[in-house]
Amino acid sequence: YWANPEATADTIDSEGWLDTGDLASLRPDGHVVLIGRYKDMLKVGGENMSPAEVEGYLLGVDGVAEVAVVAYPDERLSEVPDAYVVRTKDAGSGEVPLVTEDDLIEPLRGRIASYKIPRAVLFVDEMPMTPSGKIRKVELRERAVRDLG
Repeated sequence: YWANPEATADTIDSEGWLDTGDLASLRPDGHVVLIGRYKDMLKVGGENMSPAEVEGYLLGVDGVAEVAVVAYPDERLSEVPDAYVVRTKDAGSGEVPLVTEDDLIEPLRGRIASYKIPRAVLFVDEMPMTPSGKIRKVELRERAVRDLG
């Protein structure tokens, strides 16, 4: 990275390989499937959890426009997942129902491991974004501590 030799050394190894921070798996047919970002992984009671998996399920619910799953500190499990959700603009119009926390959590039961199910769903009008259009999950983690603490 420009003028930051420590960040460069952390990202590019001695053989010149770039560590992007992405997690992927190689399918038997040779295709690569992106799973998520290593920095975004949650460790729930010793189990690794990809927020992207849960976000994918939640984005499939009518009335959901955006989702971000972030870590919230937990005494027993180290951290647990919480979800921030932006409802679609027409949610509650009659055509698109106003989605509730139960509408999001209940369909996950039995579909994914219980430790991956968000402990809380927080509805927001908009997500904090970077200039490049990515959700600022660091800011949401800090906000979760304030909102749920």
